[in-house]
Parts: sequence; structure tokens; C-alpha cells
Amino acid sequence: MDTTLLIFTLLITKHFVIDFPLQAAYQYTNKGTYGHPGGILHAGLHGIGTWLCLLPFSTIAGILAIVDMIIHYHIDWAKMSINKHYGWGPNTHEQFWWLLGLDQFLHYLTYIGILVWYLETLS
Repeated sequence: MDTTLLIFTLLITKHFVIDFPLQAAYQYTNKGTYGHPGGILHAGLHGIGTWLCLLPFSTIAGILAIVDMIIHYHIDWAKMSINKHYGWGPNTHEQFWWLLGLDQFLHYLTYIGILVWYLETLS
């Protein structure tokens, strides 16, 4: 398997595990409050996961992990803030699901950006 494809597979697997099975109520109920420790914890777990995924491949794994953590935090905060502002919920508004899809799409674009940055460091 190509290294780039392997890294992308590791990142999206990490994303699923941290965003769904490992995300506790403390994290997802507080991500919409800017600076709340629950949202910071969630983003921090993503940063640690990204660091672990990249560590065997990149000397800049730590920098890329911090970038992922910061971007992840703000994508989640924005999603939660928009849902709260408009009163969208999983059982009440179709827009909730569209926004969740956009949230996931932006996270995956972040991973593509991380891969581009990683590949540029190899040149």
C-alpha cells in the first residue's frame, strides 16, 4: 500500500474512533461553548491521534498534530454554534444533518491538507 494512502486510512480511522465511539457527553455537549474544556479535550484527543498516526512517517508530526487540533476544534465549535443559533437538532431539522456532513467533509479536507504538507516536506 502506498504510504500516502496508508496515512490517510490511519487518519480517517482515527477520526471515526475519536469522533464517535470515544466521544463522551462531556465533550459533545460542551463543544459549542468557546474555550470549554470538553471541546478542548475532544480536539486534543484528535491532535494526539494525528500525532500517533504520523509519528512513524514524519519529522513534523507534532506540528501537523497541533494544526489538526486547532482546525478540528474550530470546525466543531462552528457546527455546534450554528446548530444552537438556529435550534437545529437531529430529530427536528434536516439542516442538522447537512451541517454534520459538512463538518465531516471539512475534517477530511483537513487530512488532505495535512497529507499535502507532509508530502511537501519530502521534496
